[in-house]
Amino acid sequence: MLDRELVEAVKLAREAGAILLEIYATDFDVELKGEADPVTEADKRANELLVRRLREAFPNDGVVAEESPDKSDALARGRCWYVDPLDGTKEFVAKNGEFSVMIGLAIDGEAKLGVVYRPVGDRLYRGVVGDSAFVDIEDRTYALGVTDVSEPKDLRLVVSRSHRSDATDDFVKRLKIENEMKSGSVGLKVGLIAQRDADLYVHLSSYASAWDACAPEAILRAAGGVFTDLAGATYSYGGEDLKLAKGILACNNQDTYDRVIDAVREVARDHEILESDDAVATSETEVPAEPDEDEASNDEEE
Repeated sequence: MLDRELVEAVKLAREAGAILLEIYATDFDVELKGEADPVTEADKRANELLVRRLREAFPNDGVVAEESPDKSDALARGRCWYVDPLDGTKEFVAKNGEFSVMIGLAIDGEAKLGVVYRPVGDRLYRGVVGDSAFVDIEDRTYALGVTDVSEPKDLRLVVSRSHRSDATDDFVKRLKIENEMKSGSVGLKVGLIAQRDADLYVHLSSYASAWDACAPEAILRAAGGVFTDLAGATYSYGGEDLKLAKGILACNNQDTYDRVIDAVREVARDHEILESDDAVATSETEVPAEPDEDEASNDEEE
């Protein structure tokens, strides 16, 4: 199932990661493409490589990438790759290592395959929905799979390292969450859930885009987790508007989703991320059986 696509995406993620590391080691320039939205030579060079090579490997597929102006491929149904060549540019600029290459494949609007690669530490998450998910850490491979924790006070919430909102503070207080950890990159946050080092991620903002979510969603769902917007609806990738205006909710399991969705929705409404008439949807994420390989281990975390 999507074997060739996964092999190619893994190879390209590593090649793009090598470009990022090459520039990371230099005194690179930083531009702003919007308010608090930095971009570097690394973003641009990795973007060019990924788009060109995906088009060569899969000429009939669409490709939509963050740093490419032409995003018209998102208008067609069928197969489309969503690419973030450098997720976590602020972390790249801060040189804290928490950035990644993200490559996701959506088929008829549904996230099906994802690769997220953290070059610093050589950690690569990969998954195909309905099949399996793994993390490669240097020369070792571990099966991904989520925890069964669901009591709010026991949940480990992963939050942004570079920007924390009042909405996040409100959510933590409302559910009385006691355990938090910080990470850059949406893909790396979701990776922590998939390798059992975290249980919950809530992006209480309307500023994410399709390329921020397609790969992480595929990996988390392949590992048995739940990935929706803040109202509880599954994202459909494609169309003219590629903004994920209703934020992101990533959970370790269905029980956690059921316990937190009301609070997520209320906080999102209070902070005007959701409209008052946005209804709670029921997540229907299918939880696959865990692959029979070594499990991801906390001992391997940097």
